[in-house]
Amino acid sequence: MPSSHHLLNIGPLALHSGRVLPDVQLAYATYGQLSARGDNAILVTHGYTASHALLAHGSGVAEGSWAPLIGPRRPLDPERFFIVCPNMLGSCYGSTGPASIDPATGRLYGGQFPDITFGDIVASQYALLQRLGVTHLRAVVGPSMGGFQALQWAVDHPRFVDVAAAIVSSTHLPPHDSMQLPALRALIERDPQWNNGAYAPGALHAALQRLRVDTLTTYGMREVLAAQGLAPAEVQARIERMAAAWAREFDPYSLIVLLRAALAFDVRPRLGAIEADTLIAVARSDALFPPDDAVRTHLAATRGASRYLVMDTPFGHAASGPAHTLWGGEFARLLGPAA
Repeated sequence: MPSSHHLLNIGPLALHSGRVLPDVQLAYATYGQLSARGDNAILVTHGYTASHALLAHGSGVAEGSWAPLIGPRRPLDPERFFIVCPNMLGSCYGSTGPASIDPATGRLYGGQFPDITFGDIVASQYALLQRLGVTHLRAVVGPSMGGFQALQWAVDHPRFVDVAAAIVSSTHLPPHDSMQLPALRALIERDPQWNNGAYAPGALHAALQRLRVDTLTTYGMREVLAAQGLAPAEVQARIERMAAAWAREFDPYSLIVLLRAALAFDVRPRLGAIEADTLIAVARSDALFPPDDAVRTHLAATRGASRYLVMDTPFGHAASGPAHTLWGGEFARLLGPAA
């Protein structure tokens, strides 16, 4: 599916902390054409360690490639919608983050990159869409932390969004994840290449690869690959290759910045502001966001239609792409038929 990849400077961004990022750029991909009224856009957001290549074939992200969802007469139909996939603020695939140059010093931000919130991430995306001429969003949809962004959009811009879909995601990070940040810092800082945070680009590869192997295994990638017919030895070799490729690209400080943002994310007190139709889809086998009856109950506070969907799949947190048929139909129903 052809796409266009871009980099756009949105200028300064005032953060919720009171600090200002002086020169913010966002990387993004687009599919399809914006309508004359600017109201046919869908924002596809990505998860913690992924990028805006979520819709690409062969994507090795923990949530699974969403390539099967895009195409004519599919939920993400580029003949009908203008689809925008931004790399989120704080990540390291082209958007401003810890691996970017701080204009004030001429050096990498690194550990001096300010704390951000999902409200800040959405604010940067809103500025991007304004510059692209988007006047309304038919939907925001994404997996895991991409789902956090979808729900943040719905509470921050309730009249701008028709549908908010959070897949293998939730309204907040579960309590059992509260110790992730100290564990992550310990893993990274034990690496001899850490150098008190002044690590060289491409350093910490071994530590990041170990982390990625554990993440992919915990999140269901073994089951996903086995379902593709790979033998156990081939599955492990594929996971090792995926982890090595990711470790060469991802910045350790981005892991810390985005995890801090996730730990602070909780839209439960603001669900009553949501006017969009809302879909939260979780996998029964997901170790990170298992089914939660409390979340299902909380969704009743929204002013639009809401659906909490539990998917029976062995793919765990990696289910959003490989098990797209279990939630894609409901998402398409919320979008409505083509005019």
